[in-house]
Amino acid sequence: MKYQVIYDGKCNLCSTFTELLQQYDRGQLFDYIPMQDESALAKFGIVPTDCEAGMILIDGNQPAKRWQGSEAAEEITRLLPLGELFIAAYRAIPGMKWLGDRSYEQIRDHRYEWFGERKN
Repeated sequence: MKYQVIYDGKCNLCSTFTELLQQYDRGQLFDYIPMQDESALAKFGIVPTDCEAGMILIDGNQPAKRWQGSEAAEEITRLLPLGELFIAAYRAIPGMKWLGDRSYEQIRDHRYEWFGERKN
């Protein structure tokens, strides 16, 4: 079963990232749910406010296994070809994980201001 990527469908950056991932993945690993789709979220016991800490990745084989925020971004990357090597190198650099987490938080908190908001 596939992983579920729950993302902010109103965020330009989030939606663009998701579109790029869809083109690259071609439906092999991931399905995508905008956090605005409350009925789809409810199937996983998630409400939109649960998404405030960032995107959520759900393991389709073990729906209780979830990642959120920068951890979700890292796990998505790890699942892609050569991703495990990239994540290992990223985590091996002192301070890089901390910097990545703080960067994710800043982008998450300012995404509409910096990248715009979709109206649809």
